Amino acid sequence: MTREIRLNAFDMNCVAHQSSGLWRHPRDRSATYKDLEYWTDLARLLERGKFDGIFLADVLGVYDVYGGSADAALRNATQIPVNDPFLLIPAMAQVTEHLGFGVTGTLSYEPPFQFARRMSTLDHLTKGRAGWNIVTGYLESAAKGAGLDKQSAHDLRYDIADEYMQVVYKLWEGSWDDDAVVRDRVRGVFAQPGKVRKIHHKGEHYTVDAIHLCEPSPQRTPVLYQAGTSGKGKDFAARHAECVFMAAPTKQIIARSVADIRRRAAAHGRNPADILIFALATVITGPTEAAAKAKHEEYLSHVSHEGALALVSGWTGIDFSKYGLDDIVRYIENDAIRSAVEALTVADPDRSWTIREIAEFAGIGGMAPVLIGDPAQVADALEGWVRDTGVDGFNLAYAVTPESFADVVEFVVPELQRRGIYKKDYAAGTLREKLFGAGRARLPADHPAQSYRHTAS
Repeated sequence: MTREIRLNAFDMNCVAHQSSGLWRHPRDRSATYKDLEYWTDLARLLERGKFDGIFLADVLGVYDVYGGSADAALRNATQIPVNDPFLLIPAMAQVTEHLGFGVTGTLSYEPPFQFARRMSTLDHLTKGRAGWNIVTGYLESAAKGAGLDKQSAHDLRYDIADEYMQVVYKLWEGSWDDDAVVRDRVRGVFAQPGKVRKIHHKGEHYTVDAIHLCEPSPQRTPVLYQAGTSGKGKDFAARHAECVFMAAPTKQIIARSVADIRRRAAAHGRNPADILIFALATVITGPTEAAAKAKHEEYLSHVSHEGALALVSGWTGIDFSKYGLDDIVRYIENDAIRSAVEALTVADPDRSWTIREIAEFAGIGGMAPVLIGDPAQVADALEGWVRDTGVDGFNLAYAVTPESFADVVEFVVPELQRRGIYKKDYAAGTLREKLFGAGRARLPADHPAQSYRHTAS
């Protein structure tokens, strides 16, 4: 029997996210991303559907690879304009009790000392439901916006990220003892100085000599998400991540990456079962197969191929405007998302892609499968992906929002529950406990963060 399937909603504080042009659809609300009500309504909907969390993507630059400028991205609202995802979370937490929040934070452009405080604050405000999607960035425009001439080389970014993790682990795990805060009104002591200490870090990229500014949050270290599936990215995920997000168009690519990450995790002394892996997918469903297919055709009529290619150009670092629509994509190594380039070129030897096919495929939900059908057909497809690839669940992108998520809640979730492969209620506790079991509010002993936890000795 298929194990319990987990679901996250995949969204971004922008218009249309990965379904370029669909903001024009009459039922799409993504253009209201500036309104807090959009996000609180969505949070309530996802909690009603027992989603594990909402996974908030982010970029700090613009998609200006296609045509050598941001024009196509601006015309098509290709993740521009884009607002800060962190500011959404307290409002969504206020109207929910269980929904988790995985938020993307790009470590390349923010010192770890300040970032550690922001994540601890979120963990406090959400009562332990905060997660961090660790990214190093992939857009040259982001580096230039941060005052750099260019972004660091791909592999160097992960070396820097490893040191960044050392610093935040020291702050979250080692600066304050669990019993440092006593709130003793009689003695007039709020925190015991002897149980709070500076962390000292002097490395190649960061120097920190400071006390963490926050008292220990429910999880101390937030649940750690990671989405890099290049060779360097998979090794980083195997060391640090608790949840890994993958996006690829075929089962073959996903299955190979899942096996590789679990093998690497074991080599690093971690329990491979302590890494939950989520594959990107988009579900289009309705009460009948005919209704689902009609909805899909309706969505396709709103897709912007130019916007889709602007997205994929940004992900891969390849300017697709220089090629004919029937040209085959070839492998080019650069400092963008290497796994995205590989997925379209060398990862699946049985599949080659033309520029036209990429534009049509990526136009709804990005570079991942679109599952179309009635509730039973979609449930069969989800079960098949879990069985054939080894993933634990899915980050569900949308075609039209909130309709795509509402359809999953109304049609697919009850079918999965009927099959006994989807929870009927949330577990108690923090996000980490909901994902990994009671008593697991903190990271396990085999995680590298634990080496920075202070002990009396």
